[in-house]
Amino acid sequence: MSIHQHVTELATSAKHASASLANSPVSTRNAALQAIAHQVKVRKTELLAANTEDLLNAKKKGLDLALIDRLELTEARIEAMLTSLSIVQALSDPIGGVEDLRAMESGIQVGKMRVPLGLIGIIYESRPNVTIDAASLCLKSGNAVLLRGGSEAIRSNLVLATCIKAGLAEAGLPEELVQVIDTTDRAAVSTLVGLSGLVDMVVPRGGKGLIERVAAEATVPVLKHLDGICHLYIHSKADVSMAIELTVNSKTHRYGTCNTMETLLVDAEVASMLPSIAAPLVAQGVELRGCEKTCAILSHACNPASEEDWVTEYLAPILAIKVVDDFEHAVQHISTFGSGHTDGIVTACHASAMRFLRAVDSSSVMVNTSTRFADGFEYGLGAEIGISTDKIHARGPVGLEGLTSQKYVVLGNGQTRR
Repeated sequence: MSIHQHVTELATSAKHASASLANSPVSTRNAALQAIAHQVKVRKTELLAANTEDLLNAKKKGLDLALIDRLELTEARIEAMLTSLSIVQALSDPIGGVEDLRAMESGIQVGKMRVPLGLIGIIYESRPNVTIDAASLCLKSGNAVLLRGGSEAIRSNLVLATCIKAGLAEAGLPEELVQVIDTTDRAAVSTLVGLSGLVDMVVPRGGKGLIERVAAEATVPVLKHLDGICHLYIHSKADVSMAIELTVNSKTHRYGTCNTMETLLVDAEVASMLPSIAAPLVAQGVELRGCEKTCAILSHACNPASEEDWVTEYLAPILAIKVVDDFEHAVQHISTFGSGHTDGIVTACHASAMRFLRAVDSSSVMVNTSTRFADGFEYGLGAEIGISTDKIHARGPVGLEGLTSQKYVVLGNGQTRR
């Protein structure tokens, strides 16, 4: 059987099963999530062993450190997956309810009902936790899902697929609702994104190359973000100790994530605090690349930045720093070079904070907090299917509501239009 036939068959069986899920009570969907969590606990040793093999192969192939970091499963990360399953289980049922029901002059009542999208395709690199996060969110929102993980995580993902299918069976739901594509052939991606009429939405999660490829080839709607070029702006009214702490956390908490700060903007009026900001970064091995003013202040601790640095998502211990003239200059820089993902301001001035929230057009805009909080789990979504920087349908971390659509419902009592 060809790759095209194999993926098409998986999608067809998942789509067929999705009708039973869309009409299932939320208690059944929650029971499936609980059963999946139990299976992950039971197979934890097997999962860690599979992940160890994946890590060894990834290192042999010379994968970069950011991918290896995303690939690794630890006791803590498995516990985080279980917590995520528990939180999604506790969330309200996102489908079937009627909203905004209102009476019209004609006597009819008009409202909206949230409904599942149908079949969602997820294409991702590394991050075995995405297998659980995506499956849980799709199941809770009444959607079937077709998962295509990267070749580097194939062993981990297959163990998780076993957990998911066993959990579905235990809850009395069709195992076909969650399909993990078991081939590492790149042709599977091309087939998946071209299944218009079967697949209702595709979500690519990974490097820029993967996302660009999916966006270029897809004949189905794509929910995506290309880059995480995130900024933190130290305003002239910023508290120095807060500025230092938020800068360090935004950059060094984890290097290989899309919500990690890549560019620091510092108001010229408080640029004298740069040495205090730079010291803990350099101590943690972060390479600093700065504008001319930054380099003059930091001297040998900073290398000159090029224009390319302002548009680069490093996913590494590298930080671009620019001294800006004022608030307007900072917002202009973010507008010009940002990716619309996550940008924040550090300031004690409430008026400036509110101006920043209005002026910066990103999917997450923050005041006095780390950019690392731009995450579905931290936003109370339980998990996220991905982060969208698009402006249609869903934006920012996408949870249950972003995996649904709405249809109008009309209630009458024999009314005819006049």
